[in-house]
Amino acid sequence: MNPLEFLNKFIIQSAENNLKTVEYPREFDNLKMKVSFGMGMAARVPWISFTAPGISASNGYFPVYLYYKEQNILVLSYGISETSQYPLNWSREIQENNELISEVVEGAARYGDSYVFKTYVPEITGSSVKFLDSNGKDQAGEIATHLSEILNTYRNTLDLEVKDESSVVSSGLFYMEKQLEEFIIENWNESEFGKTLDLIYEDGVLKSQQYKTDIGIIDILAKDKSTGSYVVIELKRNQTSDDTVGQILRYMGWVTENLNEKSVRGIIVAGKYDEKLYYAQNMIQAVDVFLYEVQFKLKEYKK
Repeated sequence: MNPLEFLNKFIIQSAENNLKTVEYPREFDNLKMKVSFGMGMAARVPWISFTAPGISASNGYFPVYLYYKEQNILVLSYGISETSQYPLNWSREIQENNELISEVVEGAARYGDSYVFKTYVPEITGSSVKFLDSNGKDQAGEIATHLSEILNTYRNTLDLEVKDESSVVSSGLFYMEKQLEEFIIENWNESEFGKTLDLIYEDGVLKSQQYKTDIGIIDILAKDKSTGSYVVIELKRNQTSDDTVGQILRYMGWVTENLNEKSVRGIIVAGKYDEKLYYAQNMIQAVDVFLYEVQFKLKEYKK
């Protein structure tokens, strides 16, 4: 479903007492897509958000379509959560060069502190919708371009997009933790882990990934090649360093008691240097920290 298709459906449904969203995509352009017409009753401002892993409409910042039904204005916005303050935000440039929704949409019911990227005036004719600019010009041909532009800005802000200013080789942080976990497993033998650790298989079935315990799920449980000791590997997700350290220590304690392992080690995989994690690691000799960096290379395909 392309943007014009789901926006057409979205605007028409916003005028109905229908809150169902099952027919909308759950992902768009590798980001999570969520549609809301309200909870229990129709919202005055239905929306479509696009979020990276670890970010949600209630906790984070993200591109979002906001439809102000009373004013009949659709805003493609640099959205900001109203319910909690996320530690990161849109760049200073965006904040300084774009108007607030409260400055553009008179009497905006909600989300007034988000920033405006584009605005449209929907015009419903039967089962189709025209998206006009302030001068009455149809923007149908620009909808996909506008969305692509703001999504690319979002990726750059989160380091999701690979950037290359000097060569065809570049590196960036994986913010999509599930993809990172899969990447580590699939490339185990080529990684630093594969040099000293083995994945655990039982009857040919991989048991290491998402190893279940009665206190939670270990991201990856491996074994040391030389000693046979268990190694707990946890990815630092959208949580504090204290939570991450506490979590891996709990799992190490569980392995010690339930798998009869006295020499269990832990490894935390993080995306960037973290001073709090550094000091905690200094006091816990059995826990190592790996910073991940994924290399991409472009190579011309020749027939």
